[in-house]
Amino acid sequence: MQWHEIMVLAAEPSQEMVSHYLYELGAAGVSVEESWTPDKPRDTSLGQWYDKPLNDIRAGYAEIKGYFAEEGTDIDAVVQQLKADLAGLPEYGYDAGEFTVSLAMVQDEDWADAWKKYFKPLQVSERLTIKPTWEEYEAREDEVIIELDPGMAFGTGTHPTTALCLRTLEGAVRGGETLIDVGTGSGILAIGAVKLGASRVLALDLDPVAVSSATENIKLNGLQDVIEVRLSDLLGTLNEGAGADVESVKPPVDIVVANILAEIILLFIADVMKVLKPGGIYIASGIYKNKEEDVEAGLLAAGFEIIDRVRQDDWVAFVAGKPKEDEEGA
Repeated sequence: MQWHEIMVLAAEPSQEMVSHYLYELGAAGVSVEESWTPDKPRDTSLGQWYDKPLNDIRAGYAEIKGYFAEEGTDIDAVVQQLKADLAGLPEYGYDAGEFTVSLAMVQDEDWADAWKKYFKPLQVSERLTIKPTWEEYEAREDEVIIELDPGMAFGTGTHPTTALCLRTLEGAVRGGETLIDVGTGSGILAIGAVKLGASRVLALDLDPVAVSSATENIKLNGLQDVIEVRLSDLLGTLNEGAGADVESVKPPVDIVVANILAEIILLFIADVMKVLKPGGIYIASGIYKNKEEDVEAGLLAAGFEIIDRVRQDDWVAFVAGKPKEDEEGA
């Protein structure tokens, strides 16, 4: 089967929004490759090693590729809409730079598995290591391993936003917590939370591909009895009678984690407050530095307390707390 490949060369800060637009326009999969040059720093604080070769992508830019089925896709209309979306990014505080959009035709095997050669075991925190299912790896005695085959869903742990979430979860999970993972993608955060000690997790996503991918990864890790995956968003779960038909986790919960676009995070902050227990924790990631103040203001306006914020490259994750009952009534 042949696929249309749309390749966008755009400034790195806009890559999340470009990926979002590609998916919104019907992409079956999206890949991202950033510029890797000799002068670009690589985080080795946890002993990480990198298999990504140097490339000739313009410094500060990324290649974002979206794949569209040849049959049933009006690719000219897709490209036209994408260019209009990219031109409008400054209205949302993003800059795609001197972006370009190009088209090619590829076969299934040319893109579906090609990225796997660059996805190697990755230590993302003191305890957590992500291991692709196709790689051999001998774990240390105290190492927590997440088996992962992300398929076409977002979330390999290599992107700063996912790594920030996993590191923050390591500090937040003490043992026995219930948790909701909003926008679960590959299921990596839900799996990591349970392996760190959470008792039960409800993993939500609006993308059927993500739901399928997360379900398979949860089975790979043997956690299908404690993690439930649903095609839904947080508001949908609330509207279903506070999760009346959810088997694994019913609000209120101890922790909510969301690794999605800042614009989406801002839409449901009040809903997070509703599903958290007093004293509960909200971990919000996927926030580029130009949206940090907006998200902080949204969290404070909803009544959250900012406990911490952690950074990697130009990305930020917030750790926010819902006030305890005695503080609410004070």
